Amino acid sequence: MHNFKLTTAICLLCVSTNFVAYPTLAENEPSSKAPPAVSMIPASFADLAEALSPAVVNISSTQKTIIPNDFPEMPEFPEGSPFEDFFEEFMGRRGKGRPRTPAASLGSGFIIDANKGYIITNNHVIRDAESVQITLANDVTIDAEIIGTDEKTDIAVLKVDDKSLNLTAVSFGDSDNLRVGDWTLVIGNPFGLGGSVTAGILSARARDISSGPYDDYLQTDASINRGNSGGPLFDMSGNVIGINTAIFSPTGGSVGIGFAIPSNLAKPVINQIIKYGRTRRGWLGVRVQKVTEEIAESLGLEQPTGALIASVNTDGPAHIAGLKAGDIILEINDQKIQEMKSLPRIVAENDINTTATIKFWRDNKEQSA
Repeated sequence: MHNFKLTTAICLLCVSTNFVAYPTLAENEPSSKAPPAVSMIPASFADLAEALSPAVVNISSTQKTIIPNDFPEMPEFPEGSPFEDFFEEFMGRRGKGRPRTPAASLGSGFIIDANKGYIITNNHVIRDAESVQITLANDVTIDAEIIGTDEKTDIAVLKVDDKSLNLTAVSFGDSDNLRVGDWTLVIGNPFGLGGSVTAGILSARARDISSGPYDDYLQTDASINRGNSGGPLFDMSGNVIGINTAIFSPTGGSVGIGFAIPSNLAKPVINQIIKYGRTRRGWLGVRVQKVTEEIAESLGLEQPTGALIASVNTDGPAHIAGLKAGDIILEINDQKIQEMKSLPRIVAENDINTTATIKFWRDNKEQSA
């Protein structure tokens, strides 16, 4: 679990054919910098919610149970000894041999391939699961197979093989095109209640909640609660632009601060899990630190950007390419490194055993490797 309250949510954005005008500034109202006028907003999310709900599933998993052995085994006594019955009763009261109810977890998920039966959810929803079941929007329940998981991004891929289910799938969109203020819609399984719809806007981008090395969350104020984890966040075209994963809450309930894994971060992880059963991330072989204004000025760099190499692993890819401690990595394959924390994610998205072009700062000038 993250330090935040983890929940599961499916976000669906709906578009209605009916729109209403959004009020603009009156002509006689003084304003030196009037905000851009918004001509229309959706009158209802019902059409899009109805179209996308069949692709949203409820997920229940049964976790492995471990019976603690916090007291010694019953000593051996001669057959018929009065102590034998006494210790058997004592150990039974302590829980020895008492049937345990397996731990259960509820979450959400969404279908990305109707033909092959691939379903996406969060890793924490099915972690340590002995069995996983998915319930479709039509209340049909079926066992699912775990194809693979990735703990670092909290993503899991499931699969169902029943061809008679007539599944409905949704597609991933480009999360980089999403703007703060865009509408979002959530459909999921909060508190095990089943299909529930909530709407909100994108509140922020690139949130780091200290949950892992690849934090780059989308933040939304659409209500996300326990049981919504693993569901999709949709844009207004009905594309999945995020996987709802966590909330910030002092009470465990929604306070309008929810976080979703961006689709552009999730897609390569999902593709690798489907292809290999696990992730195969690129590796550079360096330890990096933040470039401060003082460091940038001392090295002749105009702006504090990029990632400063603190050390280089011997015989690693960076060492072989000639990178050294003190270099500042500026770009990898034309992707700019705006800040240090974005470097691990960009490197990880590259396939292993492939060649990458790196631009770096050394001796007061930009160089390439």
